[in-house]
Amino acid sequence: MQANPPDIAVLIGRFQPFHTAHAALLRQALEAAPRCFVVIGSAYQARTPKNPFSWTERAEMIRLTLPENERARVSFLPLRDYYDATVWTRALRNGVAELAAREGLAHTPSVALVGHLKDATSDYLRGFPGWQFIAVERLPGAGGTELRDALFAGDPLAPETTLAALVDQIPPTTRHFLRAWLELPFFELLVAEWRVLRDERAAWRHTPYPPVFVTVDAVVRCADRVLLIRRGRSPGRGLYAVPGGFIEQRETAYQSALRELDEETHLHLLADTMRLCLRATAVFDHPDRSLRGRTITHAHYFDLGTRELPDVRADDDAQSVEWTPIEQLAAMEDRFHDDHFHMLDHFLGLTARPA
Repeated sequence: MQANPPDIAVLIGRFQPFHTAHAALLRQALEAAPRCFVVIGSAYQARTPKNPFSWTERAEMIRLTLPENERARVSFLPLRDYYDATVWTRALRNGVAELAAREGLAHTPSVALVGHLKDATSDYLRGFPGWQFIAVERLPGAGGTELRDALFAGDPLAPETTLAALVDQIPPTTRHFLRAWLELPFFELLVAEWRVLRDERAAWRHTPYPPVFVTVDAVVRCADRVLLIRRGRSPGRGLYAVPGGFIEQRETAYQSALRELDEETHLHLLADTMRLCLRATAVFDHPDRSLRGRTITHAHYFDLGTRELPDVRADDDAQSVEWTPIEQLAAMEDRFHDDHFHMLDHFLGLTARPA
């Protein structure tokens, strides 16, 4: 450890799953400072092929790699996806400061950020003025996407064969963790989702340009409730979402939103009523917002006021539909499809925005 080390070394990642390159970064962080804060991104996402492990499972994977005498030096900070770099950075800074205060560290602790600059997706590492940046050369080997693909493509009847193929890519403790995790009941559902997404990507493989999908969504509020569906098809089968779907060739975004709302929920209100109740529109276009790939959605926010809740009925690809109390949404964050919780948060203010 250096003569005047920073008080805290911060390591940021999704760790889906924790692999050998992550372990090397963690070792560098522990050598750089007496305390290490591991920031676990995408902390409250639903289980999907991209986010198969809960943040607590990822924290346990990381903890298990450490010798007993070093575990007390590492603390974990779960961080939600904000799909806004400025807000996300502010939330991370605030989270580190609050965690340091809870653990009795200096009022203004010195911080070093440990990471490697692999491509443009790593530019966020330069967005923390006042923090020292410790650049670490990236180790060769598979990344998270390749490791998840290997897990989901493996023979479910021969998990040991799948894990043996990853022996050089993940720490032994991660391999032991995965051996038990692969037996959990939701794994088969994740495999089914992964296959649907794989087949969709294969269908678009020979297009002259990478596809960019355009969709619409409808956030519909009535009094203290909001209209939600549960998806009946993959991807996202069984997860909560706002009504929506793909835009059609001869429709405007607004027309598509009303059509999807009708097809999925049978919400029947006069066209003039819906237009008068339209309060806002917003485009959600973060490159990573959808499991399907590059998908840009035009969201429409309707406020129906305090009228009696209109009748609704699930149809099309909706498994169910219900008027859900807004006060319950925050506790449901990890059961939403893609960025639909973020969409609701944008219009309804469900979470406190970091100052």
